[in-house]
Amino acid sequence: MKVLLTGAAGFIGSNFLRQMLDENNPSFHEIRVLDALTYSGTKTNLDGLDSASFHFIHGDIRDEETVSKATKGVDAVIHFAAESHVDRSIDSARIFVETNVVGTENLLNSSLKNDVATFIHVSTDEVYGSITEGSWTENFPLSPNSPYAASKAGSDLLAMAFHRTHGMDTRVTRCSNNYGPRQFPEKVIPLFVTNLIEGKKVPLYGDGKNVRDWLHVSDHCNAISLVLKNGRPGEIYNIGGGRELTNLELTDVILREMGADQSSIERVPDRKGHDLRYSLNIEKIERELGYRPQVPFEVGIKQTIAWYRENQSWWQPLKHGRR
Repeated sequence: MKVLLTGAAGFIGSNFLRQMLDENNPSFHEIRVLDALTYSGTKTNLDGLDSASFHFIHGDIRDEETVSKATKGVDAVIHFAAESHVDRSIDSARIFVETNVVGTENLLNSSLKNDVATFIHVSTDEVYGSITEGSWTENFPLSPNSPYAASKAGSDLLAMAFHRTHGMDTRVTRCSNNYGPRQFPEKVIPLFVTNLIEGKKVPLYGDGKNVRDWLHVSDHCNAISLVLKNGRPGEIYNIGGGRELTNLELTDVILREMGADQSSIERVPDRKGHDLRYSLNIEKIERELGYRPQVPFEVGIKQTIAWYRENQSWWQPLKHGRR
C-alpha cells in the first residue's frame, strides 16, 4: 500500500508516522508526508526517523498542483493537516476556512481524480457542539460553536458528500482531546506543563468547570490504523479516551504531578463561546473494529510531563518564537 499523510510534521500526524515506522508494517510500501510547515508543523517532529522510510513533500494542501502530484499513485490518504487552535480561530477565522474547508476539498477532488482507494478524514468532537449530559453517537447533528469547529464540520460534510455523490471511499474519525509528546505548547497540557517548568503560572479559563475527555495520542493513532484497515466506506467513527475531567481537575493533576499547588493558577477571562462539555460515545468503533484505549490517563500524563521535562530543546524555540 502507498499512503499519503497530510500534516505529518504536526502533533498527531508525526506520532502516527512514528507508529507506522516502529511497527515496520510490510503492507506499507511507500509513505509520503505532505506538510506546509506552518507554526505548529515542524521538521523537528520528524527528527530521529529514517528519512529513507518516507518521502517528505513541503507543500500546502490548498495548492492544487502540489496536492495533485502528492495524491497521484497512492492507495490511501490519511488527512491530519488542519488549523486546530480554537483561540486563533476566534481571533481570525479566514485561515481556518481556507485550510480546513478549501484545503480538504482540494485533497478530496485530487484523490477522486487520481483514483485514491481510501480517504480517511481526521476530525474532532468539537463539531458536535456542547452536551450537558450523555454522550454523542456518530449520528448526532452537528452544532459547532467556534470558527474552528465550524470549519471542521464543513470539511466532514465535504468528505461525506464525496462518498454519497461520487461513491468515493471516505471515512471520518472524530476524536476527543489528544495529549502526549510533541504537542505544540499553545495547547492546554503542554502550555501548563512548560509554564510550570519555567516557573510561571498556568492560565485557567473562567471557573474551570468545562469538561473534556482525554485521549492519549498513541490510542488515537491505533484507532486510525483500525479504521484504515477495517473501517467501512462512508462511515464516521468516534474515538475517545474514556477519561472526562473538568479543566480544574486537569489542572490539579498537573500541579500535583509537578510539585506545585493552586497558588500557581492564574484565573483568566473565559474564552468566547466556550463549550461546557464534550463527551463521545465510542461503542461503534469498539464493536466494529475492536478499539480499546490502552493508556490510562494517570500513566499517560506522567509520561507526557516527563517528555516535556526531558525535551526542553524541542519546545522552547516553538514556545518563544525562536524557530
